[in-house]
Amino acid sequence: MLKYIIKRIIHILIALFIIITATFFLMKAAPGNPFASERNFPPEIEANLKAKYGLDNPWYIQYKDYLVNTLTFDFGESMKYKNRSTNDIIADGFPVSLSLGLEAMFLAVGIGVLLGIIAALYHNKFIDYFATTIAVLGISIPSFVMAGLMQYFISLKLGLFPVAGWNGFKYSVLPALAIALTHAGYIAKLVRSSMLEENNSEYVKLARAKGLGKWTITFKHTLRNALMPVITYLGPLTAGVVTGSFVIEQIFAIPGLGRHFVQSITNRDYTVIMGTTVFYAIILMFAVLLVDILYTFIDPRIKLKGGAKK
Repeated sequence: MLKYIIKRIIHILIALFIIITATFFLMKAAPGNPFASERNFPPEIEANLKAKYGLDNPWYIQYKDYLVNTLTFDFGESMKYKNRSTNDIIADGFPVSLSLGLEAMFLAVGIGVLLGIIAALYHNKFIDYFATTIAVLGISIPSFVMAGLMQYFISLKLGLFPVAGWNGFKYSVLPALAIALTHAGYIAKLVRSSMLEENNSEYVKLARAKGLGKWTITFKHTLRNALMPVITYLGPLTAGVVTGSFVIEQIFAIPGLGRHFVQSITNRDYTVIMGTTVFYAIILMFAVLLVDILYTFIDPRIKLKGGAKK
């Protein structure tokens, strides 16, 4: 296990180096600069600002400084927000995005597993078709479209939840649902197909022969094995929740890190763009590593490549 974790961390560091390098050169290749949108901006002040942020240095000096600062987790000062560093923006916005993301993941797994179990238990019946239709609709409708529909029908028409903002649990329900429903559809299809396969296995047939009930067999025997594809999906789910929150936070006016990231692109705020990109990359890569380690606890039969033989 330890050898495997060390090997994966080395791979993560290599991937992060590639991401950092790609982000830097993509930003340098983009036309314009963070101060191009200013009106009546004297050239002398623009030159002073470029010198302050090191934008007048050769590209290789800027690249070296960027690498050194990233290694020390110092992402620099924002070029648009006065007296605010990228680290401060991450510290303010990430807890909001984290709480929204965890809620969305909980809803996605809960709704998806429940729909998948119901569809599998009532295979080729009306309930199966109904649950499958909901799953397909969740997959087909983009999260930003779902967000707009929820705001119109649930907030404006029914008045059940606030349209936008962030001031308590009730403000998080609709954005979390908008992010979760797409992933819940995928999870429902995974659980349904996996449970149908497990229901035809020998140990389930033996349990039926012993007279065990349908729900007892489901929760004591088939569900644990059927959840393995869901564990596999947790890595992509984490990435989907993170990237999905970018637009959703903007639509619902949530002061999370995703919203700051979108605004930084609009503002061409180099330091915030590169800092949040690296930060999100670290979160996603270690989330995938955590999912891989979780495999061995869910199913001890799995051997991690590079780990000790069992």
